[in-house]
Amino acid sequence: MTTTAIDTSRPAGIIRLANSFCDAKALLTAVDLGLFTTLRSGPATEDEIREKLGLHGRGLSDWLDLLVELSLLEHSDGRYRNAAGADQFLVSGERSYIGGFLERSNRNLYPAWGRLTDALRTGQPQSGSSFDAVVQNPRILSQFINSMDALTRTLGPQLIAAYDGWGGYRSVLDVGGCRGSLAAQIVTANPNLTGHVFDLPQMEPFFDEQAAEKSLTDRLTFHGGSFFTDPLPTADIVVMGHVLHDWDREQRRFLVEKAYQSVNPGGVLLVYDRMLDRASSRVENLVISLDMLLVTDGGSEYTVGEVTEHAKNAGFETVESRLLGDDDTLVVARRAS
Repeated sequence: MTTTAIDTSRPAGIIRLANSFCDAKALLTAVDLGLFTTLRSGPATEDEIREKLGLHGRGLSDWLDLLVELSLLEHSDGRYRNAAGADQFLVSGERSYIGGFLERSNRNLYPAWGRLTDALRTGQPQSGSSFDAVVQNPRILSQFINSMDALTRTLGPQLIAAYDGWGGYRSVLDVGGCRGSLAAQIVTANPNLTGHVFDLPQMEPFFDEQAAEKSLTDRLTFHGGSFFTDPLPTADIVVMGHVLHDWDREQRRFLVEKAYQSVNPGGVLLVYDRMLDRASSRVENLVISLDMLLVTDGGSEYTVGEVTEHAKNAGFETVESRLLGDDDTLVVARRAS
């Protein structure tokens, strides 16, 4: 985030910080309109962009030039082209596309942040999209799945590299694993493992589609249910990634205890989230914690100390933590043999 470079000791810096949402909305709008995908085919003039995107034209040059200043576009010889990062990560249809998360941010998080005052006064979510509402609406569910896939494309390889114990086990379970994007990456990288995904039953058709696309139907299995009311399948490695932050402290304790019962003796629980004691990501992770205020009934980010306490009380023999990617923390809890 750019906030750390803003000098808030001066009025101009405070005003710049207050208007940082404008930069974000310029980017979110570019993704929503498909600007970066359009420019993948080659540089274009302002008029060509106006015609291709069906825009009016007023304000267009200012918007494009702002994206240049934000290092998302480049401009020369009267034509705009994607900057390197935008061309790699913001072109729809590419394997490296992370725009699914930005699409959800634009349609869900951005409006909710406009009601932060109400959230702080009431403690109530402001997005109007509970989990029940999400899974009942195909359009919203598709947006949610795309946003989870976007995160997993980045975090999956980082998790596989950060944990060095995959080779000692035979099975892995991703709890709240959506359509199995993470599980697919793990079992592809580790032929010794079979993969299991536990999530709401509405996710199963999306899971089946992806397992077939990746030719993993013989190595991935879906289990439908609610982790608050239904038993979890057992596995040597149980993963809870970006799951516990959706719930309050007591619910997190319950889920860690339930995970303990799911981990086979001698196995491990892997938990990762934007934990609040990662000093290098303090601002970013506080923002995500406030996201949880706005979109869940009781969720928040939490500390390594909290999840360590839950894991030890549940019965795990050892607990350790390590940094994961740019902003996450991975906690590894081992169950005795």
